[in-house]
Amino acid sequence: MKRDRQTVNLRHAEMLALIRERQEVLVDELSRTFGISTMTVRRDLQALEEQGKISRFHGGASVDVRAVSAEEKDEVAHCRRLIARYAASLVRDGDSILINGSNTAIALLEHLGAKSVSVFTNNSLVDRQRYSANLDILLSGGAFRGASHILTGDLAMRNLMDVRADKAFLGCTGISPDGEILCGIPSELAINETMIEHSDSYYILADYTKIGKTSAYASFHLEKKGCVITDARAPEGVVEQLRAIGMEVIRVRETDVEEGA
Repeated sequence: MKRDRQTVNLRHAEMLALIRERQEVLVDELSRTFGISTMTVRRDLQALEEQGKISRFHGGASVDVRAVSAEEKDEVAHCRRLIARYAASLVRDGDSILINGSNTAIALLEHLGAKSVSVFTNNSLVDRQRYSANLDILLSGGAFRGASHILTGDLAMRNLMDVRADKAFLGCTGISPDGEILCGIPSELAINETMIEHSDSYYILADYTKIGKTSAYASFHLEKKGCVITDARAPEGVVEQLRAIGMEVIRVRETDVEEGA
């Protein structure tokens, strides 16, 4: 009995390590990896969830953000600030840009300085912030649910269809090694795809915790190749896979962002 418990504990530890590495893993994948039934996987995931180490969803499990250390949260926030500042450096005076519902993407507006830029976004957070008078900001309109700040629906899409831009900046829930973009809100899928189609070039802003994620949830593939802006901690193997399928990948470091930019 003791040996059986040790075996289970070891499997739980290895399973937890895999989930933390991948951020999100499906039940079927865990079943194949550990050579156990899906029913056993679900029992294991239930035990890990009861310990506050993961969060379960239908068909899989992900890292429980409440279990992430304060130090790691600070590191992620720092990486996102670097990414936003670097993205702002790519915007030229006179550009027109599209920004989706991402907090990281909308943060680039704080670093545009005196540039005159036209902005179209479905991120309602722009209404809560004061920006430079040089920015001409158009909010998409549309509907949002609960505490979400992301505008979606027919109205948002109709207004977006009339817009063309030099650049699009989009955040995401994750990006898989084969260029599949994950969206936390399925209703924003079409908006993200249209922003890419309606821009001359586009940039996916994704910190290291999002690089290499896979999911059965809402997603779309990047048929039009663009650029991923991430940070120095992004896994090298996934970065190389993204480059192999034709994506440019920029790993932002402290030295890449000018102080005060």
